Amino acid sequence: MSALAAEQPTGLVDRIQALLQRVDYRCAESTEDRAAIFRLRYDAYLREGAISPNATGQFSDPVDDRENTWIFGVYVDGELASSIRLSVTVPGLVYIPALDVFSDVLLGDILAGKKFIDPTRFVADRECSRRHPELAYVTLRLPWLALEYFNADYMLAAVRAEHQAFYKRLWGHKAVCAPRAYPNLQKPISLMTLDYREACERTYRRYPFFRSTQFERRMLFERGHHHSLSQRSAAA
Repeated sequence: MSALAAEQPTGLVDRIQALLQRVDYRCAESTEDRAAIFRLRYDAYLREGAISPNATGQFSDPVDDRENTWIFGVYVDGELASSIRLSVTVPGLVYIPALDVFSDVLLGDILAGKKFIDPTRFVADRECSRRHPELAYVTLRLPWLALEYFNADYMLAAVRAEHQAFYKRLWGHKAVCAPRAYPNLQKPISLMTLDYREACERTYRRYPFFRSTQFERRMLFERGHHHSLSQRSAAA
């Protein structure tokens, strides 16, 4: 075995942690960052047949402008590789996208004060995903970090049926209803939920890369502190 081969991480956790050293998380606030993410969304959703073509070459909706929404770009070696949008039920701002379709399942808990993280618009650059199969895990650190920062009770996953197995395997999400039609998408979406406190210790044992510092979480989610956060700096 060559010295180079011997240095390559072998297990999934090692590969993800190595990729994290090349990653920056950036909350999209500038017009340029948002436009780049909306183009990435458009390409991904169009490629999967989830939306119809449009003249703008972008895909966005009113949720992107809500005060309880955070849009993140994930950059590998400085290039936009993936994006995810997080909506959070905070006092006075309880609307999350899943309520449009699954209010009968969620509204009672939300009105009772339960706090939800609703990740949506998870997309990735196709070529970058091929080069870095671990990109999905790196991107999904963001909703996990949001769970801890906001002291949330549940994380949702409004996903197509064929994606349920991934979320069940990763965190232990449970499907709570059959797939339903979803606004702006051409394919039905199912709803899964995860009890954060029930899953917390199990997740950290299996996937230690989901751990984070208070500094990292604050820099990502505290309004007024948004900027590019290098994982090299966050881990330092």
